[in-house]
Amino acid sequence: MPPLAEAGHPFVPATAHGDEPVLAVHDAALLDYLADAYSGWVAAGFPDDPGQDRVVGYLFPTPGFLSGLPLRTPTAAHARAGRFCYDTMTLVGPGTYTAARAAADAALSAVDLINSGMPAAYAACRPPGHHVTRDAFGGSCYLNNAAIAAQALRSAGHDRVAVVDVDAHHANGTQSIFYDRADVMVASVHVDPGAGWFPHYLGFADETGRGAGQGTNLNLPLPEGTGDQEWLAAVEAAVEGVARFDPGAVVLSLGVDAAADDPESPLRVTADGYRSAAQQVAALGVPVVAVQEGGYHLPTLGRLVAAALDGLAG
Repeated sequence: MPPLAEAGHPFVPATAHGDEPVLAVHDAALLDYLADAYSGWVAAGFPDDPGQDRVVGYLFPTPGFLSGLPLRTPTAAHARAGRFCYDTMTLVGPGTYTAARAAADAALSAVDLINSGMPAAYAACRPPGHHVTRDAFGGSCYLNNAAIAAQALRSAGHDRVAVVDVDAHHANGTQSIFYDRADVMVASVHVDPGAGWFPHYLGFADETGRGAGQGTNLNLPLPEGTGDQEWLAAVEAAVEGVARFDPGAVVLSLGVDAAADDPESPLRVTADGYRSAAQQVAALGVPVVAVQEGGYHLPTLGRLVAAALDGLAG
């Protein structure tokens, strides 16, 4: 029996929600590209020559490359990949878009449960999503499930929504989507990108929002090797910032790749740490949608998530 079922957490199948709530967060061109990327790659013959059976970009329209000229969408399939994906590690295969849409539907189904009166719901999303911006994907993410959930909560009538991200890596995509907005706060606890960790260019403490969103972005970068005590202190600071923002609902971006056993982990968080962090979020006293982000050590993944859900349940 799966660990979450063993822990007494009921399973609710996700339902399809269509394009509208996804397009409320992402540019239509990104969805169109992801939907057709693999078929276009196959049609171009790349699985046979040069034998690359996954879509991967090779040319990226950086500001230095464009030199201020307009961004265009290339005709060639191998060039078009770099228009929408900002790295070379986030490949697209035959089932990628289907999986990404299913993950978004899981997040939206969790929002539905909150709207029906449940105090907390967890979306078992794969692939994760918090590195995706409005119009670009990367970081092993394709659609930003947490941002989609946050916007859906706003659309359901919550005047203010907060995202608390405890993944080991900075929530650069979620930050980007809401950076100019006063109605959604993003607080991210993560390993210091300045110490050489993804996403390298973003996630620093001086990124606090822009324009109407000034003051609604909070980054709490931590040194490599940080354990429960210091990590939980940072989570407490994030939750205190969210409490001052006074949201009507919270999205918990539940990455458990900060755990000591995780192969991607630069941090040393335990199951007790995740339980305590979720308790802090639950203590805000508002509905919580927990969305799975990172977490790659399969033998302990279920136990870590179960600990966090126990914390949410009080």
